[in-house]
Amino acid sequence: MALAVNDSNFNEVISGGKLVMVDFWATWCGPCRMLSPVVDEISQEMGDKIVVAKCNVDECDSTPVDYGIRNIPALLFFKDGKVVDRLVGAVPKATIIEKINSLL
Repeated sequence: MALAVNDSNFNEVISGGKLVMVDFWATWCGPCRMLSPVVDEISQEMGDKIVVAKCNVDECDSTPVDYGIRNIPALLFFKDGKVVDRLVGAVPKATIIEKINSLL
């Protein structure tokens, strides 16, 4: 299961030594609901290699703004606390896995 992040714990989560994938989503977003089980699968399958987190944009005031989130779902990839890549929209699982492998 993906780790829930919010404004108070976000920086702590993305600053670890592993690659971190954060799913920015909202309950009212259809494509987000489609992507959610894929993100959970990736968390289970790759949880030993990466950290997978979810940030509900309706529950976070500053984090989505800080990272320029204008469209959701948005997957941001972090290394050492810095954004190294992003995917926007309900992208296929294979595309996400390919992106993760290229960043590891």
